[in-house]
Amino acid sequence: MSVRDRLTDGLYGAGWSTVKKLPEPVAVALGRRIADTAWRRRGKSVQRLESNLARVVPGAGPERLRELSRAGMRSYMRYWMESFRLPAWDAERIRTCVEIDGEQELRDAIASGRGVVIALPHLANWDLAGAWVTTHLGVGFTTVAERLKPETLFDRFVAYREGLGMEVLPHSGGAAFGTLARRLRAGGLICLVADRDLSSSGVEVDFFGATARMPAGPALLAQQTGALLLPVTLWYGTGSAMRGRVHPPVAVPETGTRVEKTAAMTQAVADVFAAGIGEHPQDWHMLQRLWLDDLEPRAGGGAEGGPGSGAGSRSGAGSGEGTAASPAPATGGNTA
Repeated sequence: MSVRDRLTDGLYGAGWSTVKKLPEPVAVALGRRIADTAWRRRGKSVQRLESNLARVVPGAGPERLRELSRAGMRSYMRYWMESFRLPAWDAERIRTCVEIDGEQELRDAIASGRGVVIALPHLANWDLAGAWVTTHLGVGFTTVAERLKPETLFDRFVAYREGLGMEVLPHSGGAAFGTLARRLRAGGLICLVADRDLSSSGVEVDFFGATARMPAGPALLAQQTGALLLPVTLWYGTGSAMRGRVHPPVAVPETGTRVEKTAAMTQAVADVFAAGIGEHPQDWHMLQRLWLDDLEPRAGGGAEGGPGSGAGSRSGAGSGEGTAASPAPATGGNTA
């Protein structure tokens, strides 16, 4: 393991072992201090966040964008502080920290026995939402995690999420997709963060007036298994609680080829994501390039985010540009 890998793994390990022991006011203040320091330094991550926010809020001037990026970095660090402390929270604490509009609709969908695919963007804290599902709803679910470097960091994230009651599959092509499909056919629940595709097989969508690529996995799984596809958006409210909304299911089109149906469904998911991000742009933790005309060609062909992109890019462990929050549950976009 390289020195950089050891340092990365050590920093994450220190976060989980130390931050969760701090009094909450101290942890909150520490997170804000780190966020403000990073924001003032205006590194590549902050600059990319502002560039992405400029697409989300096209009428915002430089001062407004700086305000949004500062709030975005604070939201991002809130995610990390909560995630480091989450393993120490009991079920009641998790319940009181999450308020979901459409909870009964989600319960009914799960009870239907059809299987449910939840698709989320990088908004607020999807790990906290997952813990709410396993504790408050009492339902386990399956997700997919990208392999990270160093391997010990990937193992930490898998252990962390499994400790919250999730089944975590490594992102390993068709094997992961097949397992997800079996879980759905058995009436299970899967959750996928699905606003950024890291493969070359994603679906091109119109997203805030420009072309981005999002994973085909959620739509394909719904088509192949008959599961309900439910987009969910999250945001931080004015108090200490995180809010969320379960949106109506995305229907499988009655006509068209599989490719056409997948494109239509993925665009529908993207539209829901855009509405949620547009309402709460400061809580969208997208610190990497997303739109196709922002991607840089790589040596040997392809583009950033395409074939050859580093598996650690979401954690910042192998990225030259920063993170898109944690190594989020992978999208499954290239598992079909």
